[in-house]
Amino acid sequence: MSNPVFCIGAAFVDELFHVTDPMMIGTTNDATVTRTAGGVGRNIAHQLALLGVPVQLISAFGNDSDAVWLKRICTEAGIKLEASINSEDFSGKYTGILQEDGSLFLGFLTNPANYLITPEHLDQNKELLKTASWLLADANITIVAIEWLLSFSRQTGIPLVIEPVAVPPARKLQKANLNGLFLITPNEDELPAICSGKAKSVEQQIEELLKRGVQQIWLHNGKAGSAFYSGEKHLLLQAIPIGVLDSNGAGDGSLAGFILGKYLGKDDLECLKLAHTLAAEILQVNGAIASHLDQQTLLALVSKYYPQ
Repeated sequence: MSNPVFCIGAAFVDELFHVTDPMMIGTTNDATVTRTAGGVGRNIAHQLALLGVPVQLISAFGNDSDAVWLKRICTEAGIKLEASINSEDFSGKYTGILQEDGSLFLGFLTNPANYLITPEHLDQNKELLKTASWLLADANITIVAIEWLLSFSRQTGIPLVIEPVAVPPARKLQKANLNGLFLITPNEDELPAICSGKAKSVEQQIEELLKRGVQQIWLHNGKAGSAFYSGEKHLLLQAIPIGVLDSNGAGDGSLAGFILGKYLGKDDLECLKLAHTLAAEILQVNGAIASHLDQQTLLALVSKYYPQ
């Protein structure tokens, strides 16, 4: 069996309230509600498992019915939870308010359990982590856990990808030793949060991260697509023009698509096309997971969206 991808990060219950008419502030809005399994690390692990990639999730689950439900969904998808943590706390929950067009208006997060993903816990599972082909950490976990993973990646040569998640968790990376980091994946808001105040423009921020030892930066630009930077190359790829039903999880899906491409040995541009294709499919369904896709179907869709 091929070595698994390890995803280290959040597992939440996602509750999404989707307003049915234009948003009105300060009053009641009619909405529909969906409840799905979420969390950045968990979402990426789930999507990879559905795409035929062996995957392990290191996350923290509470002692409640939400945890039972979340773990059942993970195991049914094919995610292994050998190194995950069971706590006496409540499970995490993300509540999102989506506008009529599916874009996020406001989000709320309760994350009482992830402090348990400590360097000590990771060190106890070091031999299992050594079996990884790739490591992915979302910035919901503590900076000391991220720094342990950065050191572990440098020592073992197992490539590490960091997903900043949002501006507040991205700020914890501002002073981290990112030397040797294989890839970081900010959007336009998260990029300056990772950098010092001296770097004002996108170009200066990219240059600062490269000087800090980050090997590659994948900048997400929303409807404008994405840009991929390394010391010797700069790739641009336009977003796929599609109608958006639900924006939740599209960024997680794009990273799952990219990691799938790397897992299959594809080059950077092919990985970006896979990433954009998977994100486009997720934008057209409710929830953060494209459960209608397997690996073969996704690979075939790339040529549909990018016929050249």
